[in-house]
Amino acid sequence: MLAGSLVYFYANQLRPAQGIARTLEIFGFTLILASILLFDGNTPWPGWQAMMPVLGTVMVLLASRSNSFLTGTIIAQWLGKASYSIYLWHWPLSVGLIYLELHGDWFATLMSLMLTLLLGWVSWRFVEQSIQRGLMSFRSSQQIILTGLLVLLIAIPALAVRINDGVEGRFKQEIEAIFAEAQNANPRRSECIGSVSTPTPGCTYGGDSLGVIVIGDSHAQSVIRSVENALPSKELHVLDWTISSCPTIFGIKHTGRDDGSCEDFFKKVYAESLQLDREIPMLIVNRISSYFEGPNEPDRAHEVPTPKRYISNPYQYRSESFYREMQQGIIDTACAFSEHRDVFMLRPIPELKLNVPRVMGRAALLGRETRVWISLEEYEQRHLVAWKAQDRAAEECGITMLDPRPYLCGDDRCWGDINGIPVYTDDDHLSERGGQLLTPLFRKMFE
Repeated sequence: MLAGSLVYFYANQLRPAQGIARTLEIFGFTLILASILLFDGNTPWPGWQAMMPVLGTVMVLLASRSNSFLTGTIIAQWLGKASYSIYLWHWPLSVGLIYLELHGDWFATLMSLMLTLLLGWVSWRFVEQSIQRGLMSFRSSQQIILTGLLVLLIAIPALAVRINDGVEGRFKQEIEAIFAEAQNANPRRSECIGSVSTPTPGCTYGGDSLGVIVIGDSHAQSVIRSVENALPSKELHVLDWTISSCPTIFGIKHTGRDDGSCEDFFKKVYAESLQLDREIPMLIVNRISSYFEGPNEPDRAHEVPTPKRYISNPYQYRSESFYREMQQGIIDTACAFSEHRDVFMLRPIPELKLNVPRVMGRAALLGRETRVWISLEEYEQRHLVAWKAQDRAAEECGITMLDPRPYLCGDDRCWGDINGIPVYTDDDHLSERGGQLLTPLFRKMFE
């Protein structure tokens, strides 16, 4: 938008000669075409790649060759005139394809493109042009007031919907219950989980006396209240030492950060743990395979090839030395904590790749019953490296493993719901409902 504004203001001062204009146009369309052919859903956005179609468009506009065989045809001129209305219509139709689960259907996509052109033309002809002509009959000050009133007429109700997170009651109760599970997370999450910019405050859940320490990332935060429910006495509490996106590994670093937040956090809590009663157990919970293998969500595939975490030096790809170093980091850290207390470690929580409440809720809107699941075989393949690291920690320093599979999986699958209600807030974080399924498992720490 900024580039387009600059072209609008300065194009008349930069009118190139015919030869230069022709070259600009060719290079511009080449960049636009390259963007279409080279980029896909895995291309990071926003990112430097956005410069290619923007720069290409700027070149075409600066060339301003209205009689060109590329821009001077009837079709190109018509598309140019109606382009903004076409742009506005393409978005709801694209979202509709996703809701109807037709975004991979070529025929439905083609029909949507044709409908986009038709509706875009209707909007341009009967809305855009009509409003432009209507506004011209008013003075400039009146135009500003009328436009402002129209904006407020739309913005205020939209803001009310946004603040209230939708309009309560617009769906059937059973459908709202599915969508609502996305918000059924630890209500103290934002208060208690550390981040890159905010150190963890060390929250406690429960009574006055320390009963267990929970250390880990957001997966730990998602089950912490279930650990509280597993405590053998109401007088005991859980000490929350969680930090987002940081695996429990001493010296762990992130390629995109140079603040040492993860590394400093684990130094701090280890030192503090030495001052606590050694009879108190510790539970370590991480989305461990995400740090080993990268995320498994389809829309994050571009993050997989290059590891973002490292201990000694960054890695360009997931080599054997990368796996060995990360595994050893998991083992060494767990063993260091186990020198002073009993340490338990949760096996990986099943990661379902798809946002469970969203997928199930959208299906319910269409009258379909859809369940999200992965096979046990896929679970085992995904967590093979992490599982081996945990096994070695158990062998070398007596860490006790807690396996969530009997509570979240059945037969040959791991499910995202129980009786039609999601047990995840997204694709990999358990909701409060899902976390409670693990309460019997956490009681084993106090037996």
